[in-house]
Amino acid sequence: MKNMISKLISLYDSVFNRFEWPQSLLLFFLRFFWGISFIQTGLGKLQHLDKITGFFTSLGIPFPGFNAALVGTFEFGGGILLLIGLFSRFAAATLTSTLIIAYLTADLPAVKALFSSDFDKFFAADEWPFLLVCLLVISFGPGRISVDAILKKFVRPKLLFK
Repeated sequence: MKNMISKLISLYDSVFNRFEWPQSLLLFFLRFFWGISFIQTGLGKLQHLDKITGFFTSLGIPFPGFNAALVGTFEFGGGILLLIGLFSRFAAATLTSTLIIAYLTADLPAVKALFSSDFDKFFAADEWPFLLVCLLVISFGPGRISVDAILKKFVRPKLLFK
């Protein structure tokens, strides 16, 4: 019985370990598409700081001019990092924090709806797909098609054997 279980586990591993490439491919496409989206939204904020500052002021965000520039920079820079897959988890965590703040300030009814029977409003909010991608990158990393993977492959072994 123990031998049979061992063979089943071995079979399972051999079959499903061969199918890891779709995860990296999916993570690449998610990072690529949403990286470009973050770059565009960040650049839009930076190009129209006066409008974004006014919007942040209307939401009661402290230091609205500074925060508008900061969010635009985070989105633009974080989008570039996601796009190429460099420091991906750090970029995704930074973007996640800005998205959570966006939910709490600009779309608080969607957050409240998450804890009611009308939770669809949370997932219909503009922030949701951005947040989901960031959470996926934080959870699974950038995948094998990334600068992070190249650095991990070539830099880490040299650091370990000094």
